[in-house]
Amino acid sequence: MANRRLLPAAALALLVAAAPAAARDVSCRLDFDMSGWSAFYKTASGTGRVSCDNGQAMAVRISAKGGGLTIGKSEIRGGRGQFSGVRSINEVLGTYATAEAHAGAVKSSKAQVMTKGEVSLALAGTGEGVDLGVAFGAFTIEAR
Repeated sequence: MANRRLLPAAALALLVAAAPAAARDVSCRLDFDMSGWSAFYKTASGTGRVSCDNGQAMAVRISAKGGGLTIGKSEIRGGRGQFSGVRSINEVLGTYATAEAHAGAVKSSKAQVMTKGEVSLALAGTGEGVDLGVAFGAFTIEAR
């Protein structure tokens, strides 16, 4: 009979343990440097560091690839990105869909917003180079 009384209590304990904890969004930032070129096909690569307000941090490798009506060469130093919709640093990894228009000569600036499912990334940076065009493609972040 004692087992019958313990059964409902044990079932309740299992339900409470299995219930997902309320997850809050984590604020994460990407600091990066990258360089690349384009001649109808665009490619760029670089390195960076993702840091989050919950103390998580990760060294990353970044790359951008795509195509369109584009030509030029560019370099970004000290670029910044802000993620939204992140609950864990691992959610920033992966490939983001991109579309951009760009123009610059010697000193150039770039701002871009991209998405990967629920996660968004807003990038901003200044650099040097000559570039002109419209491109579509992918921006990939991988752990180093």
